Amino acid sequence: MTEVTAGVEYKINLDGKSFLLDDKKFTLLKNINSSGSITQAAKITKVSYRTALNYIDKIEEGLDIAIVNTSKGGSGGGGSTTLTDEGQAILKECKKINAIMNLHREVNEIEANILEIDKNRGIMKIQMNNIIMTLPVKEDYKVGDRIIALISYDNIIVMLKPQESSIRNVLKGKITEMKLVNEMIRLVVDVDGINIYVDITVSASKDLKLTIGKPVYIGFKAVSIATLKI
Repeated sequence: MTEVTAGVEYKINLDGKSFLLDDKKFTLLKNINSSGSITQAAKITKVSYRTALNYIDKIEEGLDIAIVNTSKGGSGGGGSTTLTDEGQAILKECKKINAIMNLHREVNEIEANILEIDKNRGIMKIQMNNIIMTLPVKEDYKVGDRIIALISYDNIIVMLKPQESSIRNVLKGKITEMKLVNEMIRLVVDVDGINIYVDITVSASKDLKLTIGKPVYIGFKAVSIATLKI
C-alpha cells in the first residue's frame, strides 16, 4: 500500500503558463491569506521575511502575474497584505489538489502484466495471478509490459453478490481482516491470494452484516485505477 506524504508539489496552470508550487509556498500563501501580513505569514510558515519575498517573486515571475496586494498604514504605521484574485485562484487550486490527495491518501499497489490492448475501444486487460481487470489504455503501453495498478481504498465498493452496473471490475474474495480506522471500517479482502484493502462506513458494514471469513464481491470502475510501468 502507498500513503501520500509531505514533499508535495502543485502544478498550477494559469493563462497558458505553468508553475510548480511546493508545499512551503502553498503554506505561505495560505498564511498570508489568513493573517493579512507577509511578516506574520513568514513567522507561521517558519521562513525568513526575505525568503517569503523570494517565494512570492518566484511565483509572480513564473506566472507573470501579481499574487499579493500590499497597502501601507497611515500615520501610525502598520499596513496589510492581501492576495490578488490570481493569488486567490492559485490558493484555491492548491486546496482542491490537497483535498483530493487527502481523500485518496492510501492506495492498493497491485503488480500485473498487460494481457491485451484494444485501442479501438480504448481499454486494456491486465492479469495478476488468475485475476483479470479492465483499465483505460495508455499510448506507451504494450502487451507483456509489467505495470503497477493503484486503486484507492475508498474507490472500491463491497457487494454480497454481483450486480448489473457500469462497473466492469468485479472480483470475488473473502474478508480476512476488519478494523476501525479514522471512523471507517477497513477491510482486507483476499482475492486469489492478493490482499485488497477497502474502506467502508460503519453503517454499511452493519447493513451488509460483514464478518471475518465472509465471502464478498468487490468492484471498481476502470477509470478509478491509476497505473505506472515498472
